[in-house]
Amino acid sequence: MSVKIIELNDRAVHVGDETGVILQSPGFALADGSSIVLGEAAERQARLQPTNSYNKFWHELSLDPISHGNNFRHFADIAYAHLMHLAEEAEIGGDVIFAVPGNFTRQQLAILLGLVNHTPFKAGGVVNSSVAAAALAAPPSDIIYIDLQLHQAVVTRLNTQGDHLQAGTTIQVPGVGSQNFMDLMMQMATGMFIQQCRFNPQHNADSEQQLYNELPGWLAEAEDGNLILELRAGETLHTAKMPRESLINSLGGHFNKINEQLAPMLTERDTQILISPAMAALPGFSASLPQQSQLIVLDQHAVSRSALEHQELIIAGDEGIKLVESLPVAKSKPANSSQAPQTVSPTHVLFKHRAVPIKDLQIANQAEVNGHAGSANTMLLSIAGLPEDLGRIYQSGGEVRFQSLADVSRVNGKSVTGETSLSIGDQIEFGSSAEAMTLIKVSDG
Repeated sequence: MSVKIIELNDRAVHVGDETGVILQSPGFALADGSSIVLGEAAERQARLQPTNSYNKFWHELSLDPISHGNNFRHFADIAYAHLMHLAEEAEIGGDVIFAVPGNFTRQQLAILLGLVNHTPFKAGGVVNSSVAAAALAAPPSDIIYIDLQLHQAVVTRLNTQGDHLQAGTTIQVPGVGSQNFMDLMMQMATGMFIQQCRFNPQHNADSEQQLYNELPGWLAEAEDGNLILELRAGETLHTAKMPRESLINSLGGHFNKINEQLAPMLTERDTQILISPAMAALPGFSASLPQQSQLIVLDQHAVSRSALEHQELIIAGDEGIKLVESLPVAKSKPANSSQAPQTVSPTHVLFKHRAVPIKDLQIANQAEVNGHAGSANTMLLSIAGLPEDLGRIYQSGGEVRFQSLADVSRVNGKSVTGETSLSIGDQIEFGSSAEAMTLIKVSDG
């Protein structure tokens, strides 16, 4: 039986194998009488039964007694139930490599390994998830990895030591986890429904849960710069519009808390910032990052792929399981031995949480936004008062270049005309719109 990877992030615990991520299960549990509901099913009912719902059992994993435990003595009992749920859903029965975040304590690791002893699978090894995420994703350099958990963001600095990447300082940023962002966005959505429809979706638990469940879909389907919000109450369908720009502005306070912790860590000019897919999906977050930094967005398979690639270094030998916090780095391959490694170029344009590959990308201004009309090599914007043809982004001679076709173009806040070369982290804006396109590299390693 092949080795499986369990990436412990309570926002969505991932189970992966050689095919990639095969299961995502958020860290939610719901005690329903004598039974327990886990993962996504529990999350989709959490606001219906708040006193029976749990979502901090990984974040605060311990053996400390909990009150109102619904037959659970402590959070470790719930974590064990989640592990058994993962084993059943993903058919885990052999060796498992655990990827744990840098904030996971030694005591929590000991509890985890103790729980695994009572499951159908065996803990083969443990690796720092930030090291695993970065080891195949970027060339040797100083790296900062930002990931999103349920109740906090985690910022980890990784340092290159020889040919290895070593985990350094990990900073927890409380109050800016996915649940905090959801709560803030739900408050905004509720205000829009009250203002436009005289309907308060948080007036009762059923409509509040419906609001929570529907919000991710609305974020993915923004039209004309607006999120179209639809909720049904009885026979009535309530529809409201939330300006995407207003949403981004409202999230700015949370972004600032993360960037305040990030700023002191950006001590080297060539520091690369790696962000998880969950961070990249937050509207406006990538554009809030320091413009001088090189930005790489990981895919959801990065951790499991890397852990499998390095399994011989992670799986414990005779001396027992140890937390692996250093892995060999990916090596850049210069064109010939006399040349230095090539500069990493952008591969995608990130706009409204969608990453579009750079080939010969046309930027047009029309009534329908990107994702709803046009061809694969056209990015469609909808900005009032601007011309139809705004520019193009293309590859030429190993460079990524931007050709401005309108006098309303800005790169990193400065007006541009004609053509200019682009690097990872550069941002393109048009007219008075506050929404920026960000040049990124999407890892395929």
